[in-house]
Amino acid sequence: MNRKEQQHLLELIVNSSAKQQGDFTATSELVCQHLRVQFDASFVSVWLLTDNDGEHNAASQTKTNDVYICAQNLVASCVVDTLEHHPSLRQTTSIDPDYFNQLRLHRYILSSDEHQQQLVEQFSAYYQQHNISSSLDVAIRINGHIEGVLSIEHTEPRKWLKADIQFAVQCADQLALTLATRYTYDSNEQIYLLRNAAEQSEHVVMLVNTDTKIVEYVNGAHEKMTGLARQSIEHHSALNLDIFRTNPRLLDVIVKKLHDKEVVKGNIKLSRVDGSQYWLNYHITPFITELGKHYALVSSYDNSSEYIHKAELEHLAWHCNLTGLHNRSYFTPVLDRAVDGHLILIDLMGFKRFNDTHGHEQGDALLIEVARRLKHFSLTNKAIDVARVGSDEFAILLSNNVVKAGDTLADIEQIVKRLYLNLQIPAVISREKVEPKPAIAVVDIQSVAGMFSPLSCADITLQYAKNKSEMHYQFFNADLLDAFTYNAEIERDLQQAIKGREFELYYQPLMDLQSNQYIGAEALIRWHHPKKGVLYPGSFINIAEQTGMIIPMGEWVLETACKQLNLWQHKNVNIAMHVNVAARQFFSGNLYEQVWRLVTRYRIKPKTLILEITETELMGDIRFAINLCHELAELGVGLAIDDFGTGYSSMKYLKQFPISKLKIDRSFIMDISSSRESREIVSAIIAMAKALNISLTAEGVETKEQEAFLSSSACHHAQGYLYSPAVRVSEFTQFIDNHSAWAPLHN
Repeated sequence: MNRKEQQHLLELIVNSSAKQQGDFTATSELVCQHLRVQFDASFVSVWLLTDNDGEHNAASQTKTNDVYICAQNLVASCVVDTLEHHPSLRQTTSIDPDYFNQLRLHRYILSSDEHQQQLVEQFSAYYQQHNISSSLDVAIRINGHIEGVLSIEHTEPRKWLKADIQFAVQCADQLALTLATRYTYDSNEQIYLLRNAAEQSEHVVMLVNTDTKIVEYVNGAHEKMTGLARQSIEHHSALNLDIFRTNPRLLDVIVKKLHDKEVVKGNIKLSRVDGSQYWLNYHITPFITELGKHYALVSSYDNSSEYIHKAELEHLAWHCNLTGLHNRSYFTPVLDRAVDGHLILIDLMGFKRFNDTHGHEQGDALLIEVARRLKHFSLTNKAIDVARVGSDEFAILLSNNVVKAGDTLADIEQIVKRLYLNLQIPAVISREKVEPKPAIAVVDIQSVAGMFSPLSCADITLQYAKNKSEMHYQFFNADLLDAFTYNAEIERDLQQAIKGREFELYYQPLMDLQSNQYIGAEALIRWHHPKKGVLYPGSFINIAEQTGMIIPMGEWVLETACKQLNLWQHKNVNIAMHVNVAARQFFSGNLYEQVWRLVTRYRIKPKTLILEITETELMGDIRFAINLCHELAELGVGLAIDDFGTGYSSMKYLKQFPISKLKIDRSFIMDISSSRESREIVSAIIAMAKALNISLTAEGVETKEQEAFLSSSACHHAQGYLYSPAVRVSEFTQFIDNHSAWAPLHN
């Protein structure tokens, strides 16, 4: 083939539509067909290097144990009609790395070249199978990288002229240009897709030249987020962005980090040009182009909704939903950090009764009104904080700065008195005038610092404030401090007492006034304190209730009493056992299971176990209490209302309880001999119990006169020092023996 023919053939390839369009496969087929004819070749093929997944990769030659594995993809081939079509076996052959080095350096490998014969010997099996006598492999290179190989093979020996080799190289170059054109098309298409994807993104996408600090690209999402026109940002200084407009030094800080190859990310609160605010989440990644320019890819979005949601959750976590005041969780750490000032604790006396009587809606309205007054008080007196710390309890932390110089106590008392009087002012709730009944406790934080919790001191002080006849506010003082110290010691010792079983049950007999016989015993706890001696319930029961220790203590009392009742019943003693149950134990949720277990284990006779609970405690949760009492009644357990007449029970609710007995409080019994009012109250209670067919027991009977009045008034039972104080079980056993004729049980 002369030079003119080669030039013509090359022009056909260059001017082909396949070449112009970057169709590498079609161009390869065209080259293979022309070269097979022009060189009278047996087999002409074009193959590309590919990765393991079949994707083209210029760096697909992977080194394994110093041998390059050539993953080949046959693109096009042309064979003599008499030859059977065959793929190149070199697709799966481990190829010596020198083969690629030679292609890279010299562009081609000629099998007849004595200097290159060693490189093609590795294909000897392939040559023998297909009777190949001569071959020319030409590298298809782009920017020095081998992309593929143009292979021309003959079954007959051939002498390759330099011009022929040069022509084959030119054909390989045209294939490389075709491939480059295809890559350019692919690259442009990829750039278009990426840009289009960036434009469609709801997140802001931005490219910033960190050398010039110019924004070279920003998508449309930025204008939607900030309100800044795209033309005012793109190709302008990054200082025009919201993040740098008020803090230009921040740009230098971020650029320095990016040049140090750090990824910069975070959240920041920004202001738009119109003054509105938003939270921006940003992620900035540095990179360097092939030309060595420093760029940053910025991805950001408006995450104001996340911060608003977070703020709402924090508000819910630290605020009372009803009143808007801070809650106990927020207030307690604030109080813990305080070293001086005054803690004011406010409680609404009788609120639970008001809530039950008027309904929760009106109860909530009253709490909202009280909270409004406390907010106003706090603002006026520049309080550190005000919070709702309980269902009907509020707390104010008052700074010492509000107290004038001079008599601090007198000044703070005036402030507290004004607060008390303000809270007492009637409020209109659902067109009804309601008079709040506040009780206020005040604690000087500095006076108890390092010793006790101010809030605990305030709780104790509040009880004293409630017991006052008028002006229900009380300051924590030395006497209360002594009482609190004593209570703290009792609380500490109670924990050991429960573990060490330092308790004992005493028993006080109950007299039947009609038959003049004993019909039961009330179990009363005593504490054998290792230092203080025998302690009565009045010195520790309240503390046990406040701390929750009343529950394990009450469980021990109930089991011990049932065990003793079982022993007496084995001796055929007809006796009923009365056991006091505290409110916490009653509403604990497991009283029924405990009673059922004890009644079953100790085989308690029906109607011989009577549980006593005060009427005020019984009204704590009326629906729960009614259900529980009916369940206990089905077990054969009686219910007695203790201290009757001192609480707030309603006849409406009393009729719904399966009540076995009412116990008239000792405060009405002690002066019935001298007080007409007490006699009338007791007579009214007896008449009511008779109408409801409920048994009555008078507590605290100490004189014959009291007994005579009760007996003549048809009161059923009595207990008190007139008959016997509470005694130990051994003494009570003797008491039983001395009064062996026990009355038949009737409640």
